[in-house]
Amino acid sequence: MNTDRKLEHIKLALESQTKLADQDRRFNYEPLLAAHPENTDLSFQFLGKTLRTPIWVSSMTGGTGVALSINRNIARACREFGMGMGLGSCRKILFDKTDWADFDFRNEIGDQPFWANLGVAQIEELLASKNIQAVVDLVGELRADGLIVHVNPLQEWFQPEGNRLKQSPLQTIQQLLDQVSLKVIIKEVGQGFGPESLRQLLALPLEAIEFGAYGGTNFSKLEMLRADQQKLEASLPFAFVGQSASQMVDSVNQILKENPNPTCRQLIISGGIQNALDGYYLTSKSQLPAVFGMASAVLKHASESYESLAEFIENQIQALCLAKAYLKINPDYHG
Repeated sequence: MNTDRKLEHIKLALESQTKLADQDRRFNYEPLLAAHPENTDLSFQFLGKTLRTPIWVSSMTGGTGVALSINRNIARACREFGMGMGLGSCRKILFDKTDWADFDFRNEIGDQPFWANLGVAQIEELLASKNIQAVVDLVGELRADGLIVHVNPLQEWFQPEGNRLKQSPLQTIQQLLDQVSLKVIIKEVGQGFGPESLRQLLALPLEAIEFGAYGGTNFSKLEMLRADQQKLEASLPFAFVGQSASQMVDSVNQILKENPNPTCRQLIISGGIQNALDGYYLTSKSQLPAVFGMASAVLKHASESYESLAEFIENQIQALCLAKAYLKINPDYHG
């Protein structure tokens, strides 16, 4: 057996070469300071509940036929591994319960964070029609912990079926908070928030801000790709505008220097996070309590089977435990 292992080493040696150009300079590797992790405790308080794993499954899909099995797998995994979940847009079930089963997962997720989701355009319409009670009813019937409002003016503009906002999203959010007692999270959908938007959000009585940063799935670009070639050429430059998750963490930390006691004090860092090391770095760098969100990778495995999803999450948890044992943030890295 030992001989077989040595032969494997010889065969794989060339494939195992690394280059300085690929070095991950975000971390200092400290191999002397911990034993191999065993039963590492990753739990902490977030959104008023105890999460056992600092991963948030970001809002994705609903009412598409296959969404039922996908969301059920996600909810089941959140319960098993102690994570939080945001539903995809609940617009389809606001007044029509045909696809209700694709969103109704409180029993599957148990007591883990479970949040409904609507777009800021729908909130603006409901406020204008004095029907905001429909949102309260939706959250209550889903037995959700609160409401995620996704802010997506560029997506709405480029979407052929999109709505035109009659006022700023900030005005709509403030009016919503004034008229309902729901817990609210605000998120973007793939291009993030600039420093002034973050400053405004941190001053509001929100439960959390979800980044939805540049670098992951960009729903504005998704809508552009549905357009004809001439419109695509005119709109495509907007797809490359936005703030990365790392830039947004830096912005929030800078705002905290100016105002160390913001009203909103929790973050969901999402957008472009490919693996557990990305999440570990950004949540460690954040001066506010934070989890990291993953969407596309989770969606891929949840679409295959629950077993595939569970294995993926277990691997992310093991990577987090290993990072916590041996990796420290490099204070000299600014990337």
